[in-house]
Amino acid sequence: MAVTGPVARLGGERLKVKLLGSSLEDSATRQYVSSYLINDAIAIDAGCVGFYGRPRQQESIKHLFLTHAHIDHVASLPIFIENAWTPAGDCCTVYGIPETLDAVQNHIFNNVIWPDFVAFSRNMPPFLRLCPLQDEVSVDAAGFKITPVRVNHLIPTVGFVVSNGGKAVIFGADSGPTNRLWELAHNTPGLQAVFVEACFPNTMKGLAESSRHLTPEMFSREVAKMPAGIKVIAVHIKVRYRDQVIRELKALRLPGLEIGECEKEYEF
Repeated sequence: MAVTGPVARLGGERLKVKLLGSSLEDSATRQYVSSYLINDAIAIDAGCVGFYGRPRQQESIKHLFLTHAHIDHVASLPIFIENAWTPAGDCCTVYGIPETLDAVQNHIFNNVIWPDFVAFSRNMPPFLRLCPLQDEVSVDAAGFKITPVRVNHLIPTVGFVVSNGGKAVIFGADSGPTNRLWELAHNTPGLQAVFVEACFPNTMKGLAESSRHLTPEMFSREVAKMPAGIKVIAVHIKVRYRDQVIRELKALRLPGLEIGECEKEYEF
């Protein structure tokens, strides 16, 4: 299924990912919520994309992919949609599995938490378009092929394999131990890096298991399932426990490990 739009198709070798900051102070190390920006045209999750830059910068993001509907991944979605809207009708397409899009419409754009921009979009220049994703069926957006893959979380959640035909990265999303995503990683040409969560310290293994997140020990077992020789970027570290989690991650001495920093642009 191909999705095309007014954004110019990007060059085959250019792949840049920025973790967006979510704190006014020390934004590089305080990732309270999740948003990733790819080549300034595609966003993964909307935790803070609605607070990023100026409205004109947000307007350039024409494709937004949601991993799931938890608040730290959709918190700024309504703000983003409002900021990015123009009367020209050249709106953003929001992609997600059906369960995620249903949650967004029922619990955000419901005329209680926020106006129903989905309904508004039927009778005026649209605020957004919703595009349901099918499991492991790729869509084309702004020169990239993006493939959703189910992972292991408390609610229906997908990670994304993102490829420009020459290079690829994977966003693991919120997940406990999972397998299918890493099986596909072994068959992804040009895979450069994986962004994978490391939420809780090892002392909170019980909480991590019950909430379907990872500790550094669990993180290392996930890395063992991935292809060798790729960069592994640890993200979604709970800010209160960040120093402890980083110490435990570094103690693993995993090749290719990097601690994710917000506002840093990763180029592959």
